[in-house]
Amino acid sequence: MNSSPHKLEETLPGAHYLDSEYLLRERDRIFHREWFCVGRTEGLEQKGNYRLVNILGESILLVRDRELHAFHNVCRHRGAELVPSPGVDEQQGQFVAGIRCAYHSWNYELNGKLHSTPHLQVDKSCLGLHEAELDTWGGFIFVRLISGTATLSDSLGNAAANLRRYPLADLRSARRIEYSVNANWKVILENYNECYHCAGVHPELCRIVPACRKNGGADLDWENGVLQKDGTNTFTICGTTNRAPFPGLDDNEKTRHKGELIYPNMMLSLSMDHVAAFTLWPRSPHRTDIICDFLFHPDEIQRPDFDPADAVEFWDLVNHQDWRICESVQRGMQSKMFTGNRPLLVETRAQHRRLSPVQPQPRTYPGRTEPGCNRVFGLWPDRRRGTCVCHWHLGHLLELRRNSSLLPDRFPDCSALAQAAGLDDSRIHRQCLRR
Repeated sequence: MNSSPHKLEETLPGAHYLDSEYLLRERDRIFHREWFCVGRTEGLEQKGNYRLVNILGESILLVRDRELHAFHNVCRHRGAELVPSPGVDEQQGQFVAGIRCAYHSWNYELNGKLHSTPHLQVDKSCLGLHEAELDTWGGFIFVRLISGTATLSDSLGNAAANLRRYPLADLRSARRIEYSVNANWKVILENYNECYHCAGVHPELCRIVPACRKNGGADLDWENGVLQKDGTNTFTICGTTNRAPFPGLDDNEKTRHKGELIYPNMMLSLSMDHVAAFTLWPRSPHRTDIICDFLFHPDEIQRPDFDPADAVEFWDLVNHQDWRICESVQRGMQSKMFTGNRPLLVETRAQHRRLSPVQPQPRTYPGRTEPGCNRVFGLWPDRRRGTCVCHWHLGHLLELRRNSSLLPDRFPDCSALAQAAGLDDSRIHRQCLRR
């Protein structure tokens, strides 16, 4: 038996979880530049349906015409809101005759084109609504506020292939729970990415997934699905249900549980009969709103004895356990003695493949390849693929990638890239440059 101590590597310094300055950087360099999940297509199927969401200060109007559009919620005349949004809560509604600004009655078509400007003659062709990029996958809507070259498919990575047999686009939400968690969004995603805490925090979960108690959860098979206790096949208190498995699943997926983190704000937990879909909405360094939709197959929802409570109540219990411990972490981080986390075990790639591999693999982007680097400063653990996102790089190197004179494949490691960019090498996280 190896009695040598585990190696622990630091993640981000405490200020990254506490200071508004860092959230503003993340807003500009991550949440407004990356594909941000804004929910399901449900409720936006009919012409004129709209949904208003707030992505870290940007009010975005999702509108159904012949297709879905995402517009900034601002009139091109004087900047008034098209739909009043005094808060950040999601709103839904129906446009009957276009999109009319209440201030001076400028009216826009559902496709964003300016239709009429009472008592004014203007060039309507150049005064349409400001539109953001929008794409869909599996019934989920993703919006990107600042144009980029990476497609949604690029951002999904292997998740789409890993979940290809789940009929995500066909599922419907049977229940929704909204949470407001007093913790930084990174604390929540870091918690989701590891099961080291499960034995102490989730006793009910461990009863149906005993492997969560073993070896700090490091042996869980996220690639093929997490093996459950014999006789169980779903995430409920008893581990069973009267609902049928989703059509098209393979034998593993009918008895195992899968999970995906789709950066930066989506968590998916998939059982054979239901999906818990989480979207995270950072509101401040100390607060994150979370919307959890419980998705079921429409054939099951139509059954007269359909009742989602067994799954919903189990997940609500597990969620509250997670939120409480995340809030405790957030409070603890405010101590002057806290300098940084040390949660990542790096003993072997095989043992800790989800947390911090010893030999990071390069990731290929359109037209370029980024080599893995050789030192860890701050890591963003990748739940599914066993490699780590460097959070500092997400804030700074994403911009460099868009500069054709600084293509990452010209440099052997982060240090060389930093020197070429005039950045302080001491702040660089030398780890694989995962998005």
